[in-house]
Amino acid sequence: MVKLVRDKKELKNCVEFYVDDSKKLFTESLKVNKVFEGCLWAEGPVYLKNQNIIVWSDIPYNRMLYYNLESSKTGTFRNPSNFSNGNSLDLNGNQITAEHSRRAISKTNKYGDVIILVNKFQNKKLNSPNDLVCKSDGTIWFTDPQYGIMSNYEGYEARSEIGFNGVYMIDENNDVNLITKEIDAPNGIAFSNDEKKLYISDTGITGNIFSFDVSGNKISNKKVFATPRPGKPDGIKVDSNGNVFSSAWDGVQIFSPKGTLIAKIQVPEQRTANLCFGGKNLNDLFITSDKALYRIKMKTSGQTNS
Repeated sequence: MVKLVRDKKELKNCVEFYVDDSKKLFTESLKVNKVFEGCLWAEGPVYLKNQNIIVWSDIPYNRMLYYNLESSKTGTFRNPSNFSNGNSLDLNGNQITAEHSRRAISKTNKYGDVIILVNKFQNKKLNSPNDLVCKSDGTIWFTDPQYGIMSNYEGYEARSEIGFNGVYMIDENNDVNLITKEIDAPNGIAFSNDEKKLYISDTGITGNIFSFDVSGNKISNKKVFATPRPGKPDGIKVDSNGNVFSSAWDGVQIFSPKGTLIAKIQVPEQRTANLCFGGKNLNDLFITSDKALYRIKMKTSGQTNS
């Protein structure tokens, strides 16, 4: 392992290289900058290209915040936010959101209207949709654990009507299709660049990132892809090189397409929740970690619909 000196301005921040070749993913500065502090639990960042902003959720405060990449200003994007969690984009660039309080997946259209796409499966309320991603065919895939209904901290306490934690797909008719209920607490979700693999993180018993083979709207061949430690993986993203970026308690852990740990971006917070790529070339990595939003310039870039 080759370990670089921690950034002098943020002594608790550093990048650790476990595979020498992973250096090519980073710029020479290796600076991790704190963009905003003041969240109760920061989650679900997404880059909105048309506005050149990062939007992220602050779940317990029931709000969304934004960071303007041009002006460096931050502010309130939506309040209340229906206890929003994960955010992503559809093929038309509309923001899609996993909401705890309405137990729904919603879409924000170009007029700013927030429309529920789905909130039930087989006439039963969803648990509390957590994270989501859009496939190139327009289908939306999302995870549905029970964190938002376990108490009144991140939503409204309620029982699970479905009775299990699932992963679902919304098709072109807005019908909800069950993809799997094999994972204890499915959380982060992402596709490989060729969409032949689906990655799902389990913040439950195993603490693994699982991979599945994808054929159309079906998955098979469940495997353990990686086991981030310390803590358990939450949000995950895939870069243009096929590497999987996963949140963990010590920051962001980066795994090769084969599941080998190649680098870590350490963040001085208790836990890191999620991340996204943003900026004109999608080569700025934004990290929601506990009470703050962080930014690090990368040489690699992210996917468009993430």
